[in-house]
Amino acid sequence: GDDRNPKLQVKYKRGKKYCTQGWECNNWSIYCCNLTISDYFQTYHFENLFSKRNTPVAHAVGFWDYHSFINAAALFEPQGFGTTGNKTMQMMEIAAFLGHVGSKTSCGYGVATGGPTAWGLCYNHEMSPSQTYCDDYYKLTYPCTPGAEYYGRGAIPIYWNYNYGAAGEALKVNLLDHPEYIEQNATLAFQAAIWKWMTPVKKAQPSAHDAFVGNWKPTKNDTMGNRVPGFGATMNILYGEGVCGQGDVDSMNNIASHFLFYLDLLGVGRDKGGTHDVLTCAEQRPFNPNTKTASS
Repeated sequence: GDDRNPKLQVKYKRGKKYCTQGWECNNWSIYCCNLTISDYFQTYHFENLFSKRNTPVAHAVGFWDYHSFINAAALFEPQGFGTTGNKTMQMMEIAAFLGHVGSKTSCGYGVATGGPTAWGLCYNHEMSPSQTYCDDYYKLTYPCTPGAEYYGRGAIPIYWNYNYGAAGEALKVNLLDHPEYIEQNATLAFQAAIWKWMTPVKKAQPSAHDAFVGNWKPTKNDTMGNRVPGFGATMNILYGEGVCGQGDVDSMNNIASHFLFYLDLLGVGRDKGGTHDVLTCAEQRPFNPNTKTASS
């Protein structure tokens, strides 16, 4: 261990440094040598970001809390979630991830007190689903369970049987038979969202995480489609043409404004969000045109 940090364990393999840090970063990893999320993002930060989530008008009072977020994050910290780069980059990634969360779970439209960005984590599921989100195309791999409904649930809502199936496999939870687990367990609701953040939609594409922290090197095709690393690319990966490539539309600006607000609240400052082409996907061609996205 280390006198200043008794949790830190270090080993070297082929000249590379690998670490673990207690329960929060418990697989040997290069990323576990950095700060863990709870080192720089504490309960009071979470309370600041989501200050209105337990007010009487909210729809998930008592559901979301800091501990469920950190417990969920611990599964992904050895993979680099919130543990990549220096402290500024780490805080920026948490602001980016939670920016998506806040905007997708907000009930702060119109003239809500505290402004529209103060109302994240107001929901934990889609309020009036118009359908069951069962796609029979996947009946061999992710067959719909009779009676199960695959409407939007989670911190970044997942929809459709195939997304529940894939998330369930990754998290080792039977979400195909029991999609309702996500709205019963806040840790699982955050885990499904972080899984989505860390996982590419298609093999040759970056995850939102990789596109944000700088692990992704755009191809010629990407450059021609105005796709550059940054927050805008994360919107492109998660929502595609649902919000991107349409200029400055409200749906896109709403997500970006949550990210900027959170950067300010965390003391990083909104200028770190980058220039318009980095911060938004207004001019970006979608990675996956005509796919069913979270906004459908």
